[in-house]
Amino acid sequence: MRKAGFQRSSVWLGVVFVLIAFLYIGSAVAGNPHVAEAIAHAKGAVKHGSMGHADALVEHAEEALMHAKAAQKEMNNPHLNEGVHELMEAIAHGKEGHAEVATKHAKSAIMHLEEVH
Repeated sequence: MRKAGFQRSSVWLGVVFVLIAFLYIGSAVAGNPHVAEAIAHAKGAVKHGSMGHADALVEHAEEALMHAKAAQKEMNNPHLNEGVHELMEAIAHGKEGHAEVATKHAKSAIMHLEEVH
């Protein structure tokens, strides 16, 4: 009788372990919602910058920067920090009307932001 109780406890312990593992993995995959928003807006910046629309690039890059800075308040990540730097560069060049250079910085920001875990 004791052996059956031990086996039952082991099964339940295994089930609990698996559930905790799924929850942990799920939260890691979901990531930070601010980072996801920053990536989405940075992609919008690249789209407009590729068409030569520096003013629209700046609007999207500023929105991306706002979300990236919000994410920085919740986590410390070197890729996030580089993404913020690249977005600031994209905005600065976009405000000067340099859509091509600004687009390169926005693309670099996306690359870094996509590495944030």
